Amino acid sequence: MSGEFSGYVIEGLGLKLDLSGGPLIMGVLNVTPDSFSDGGKYIQRDAAVKWGLEMMGQGADIIDVGGESTRPGSEPVAVEEQINRVIPVIEELAGRGDKPVSIDTSSSAVARRALAAGASMVNDVSAGRADEQMFELLAEAGCPVVLMHMLGTPANMQVEPCYEDVVGEIAAFLARALERAMAAGVHRDRVIIDPGIGFGKTVEHNLEILCKLGELSCLNRPILVGTSRKSFIGRVLGLESPAQRIWGTAATVALAVTAGVHILRVHDVAQMRQVARMAYAVRLRQLPKNASH
Repeated sequence: MSGEFSGYVIEGLGLKLDLSGGPLIMGVLNVTPDSFSDGGKYIQRDAAVKWGLEMMGQGADIIDVGGESTRPGSEPVAVEEQINRVIPVIEELAGRGDKPVSIDTSSSAVARRALAAGASMVNDVSAGRADEQMFELLAEAGCPVVLMHMLGTPANMQVEPCYEDVVGEIAAFLARALERAMAAGVHRDRVIIDPGIGFGKTVEHNLEILCKLGELSCLNRPILVGTSRKSFIGRVLGLESPAQRIWGTAATVALAVTAGVHILRVHDVAQMRQVARMAYAVRLRQLPKNASH
């Protein structure tokens, strides 16, 4: 079976992510006024910090803080604005919480400030393409990084996305991104890959990726998947509101875990943690070692 868990421990910048016990849960915290999933619910620092701590309490293993929406059609947010949004939240969560914080950004300047504020991981949806200094920073910091596939940019990624072999092309793209990162001094063992479901893909592309996630194990890196509340689920189920897509999300999480995915980026932490643990037990065909009795 692809995507074995026992071989991966991600370490760097004081962070240690042990994947031997099953999939980890990354909680989404959008400190933006225009997120597709929550519409700016956490743009204020106090609300964002409160929700981040709540997600930790619900079982999130990582909190992913972002100050720039990457929904389809979104435009870039100035570096200083991103910094103003995320740094106070990261400082509070890193100081008060008991779980690591990730910064969701494609800007090396934002990432640098976030790491200094207490973040210990970078989630770059551009895989280093948006900022040529990103890999240099990651090598210097020695922190884990998520490299994601995206066709184009958030502003244009959903304009007639086309592939001859969507999973094969994603794998090739991520292999090249990994090579570029390593050439800049990023340690291979600190890289996590993400196929970028919903980022420059049609509904059919997203469904095919979910069916063939195991093929990405050829890159020999841990896999992160983020399907949570996304529009392709709404299209399949006929649900307009992202908040209604929890059960569709649950189905994709279960499929991802049985395919061997290592990290799941979700909005509904408590619910998806249960789904992931159940799917992992099925995958093992036994009770996980650290399961509650």
